[in-house]
Amino acid sequence: VIWGGEFGRTNYCQGRFSAENYGRDHHPRAFSIWMAGGGVKPGITYGETDEFGYNIVKDPVHVHDFHATMLHLLGVDHEKLTFRHQGRRYRLTDVAGNLVKDIMA
Repeated sequence: VIWGGEFGRTNYCQGRFSAENYGRDHHPRAFSIWMAGGGVKPGITYGETDEFGYNIVKDPVHVHDFHATMLHLLGVDHEKLTFRHQGRRYRLTDVAGNLVKDIMA
């Protein structure tokens, strides 16, 4: 099971604070994903943001690494999963993607 949001949320608002604008702005630097089963270690937290929930300060995971790990847990080699587009073979993980072994059971 994988659950994730569209992107991260801050614990504060940007701009003028008012009754109509009181927080939880969006930002693309950090977001939460919840995973269970399928070879994922149970009961762990991986990665950490600063006290504002804005910048990553420990164990960042790039989207390519997340996709490579997810595909691995599903039994698919991310380096071999390709598709043709405009005459070129592409991978979901582009030319990157490392497994996040610390989250695997």
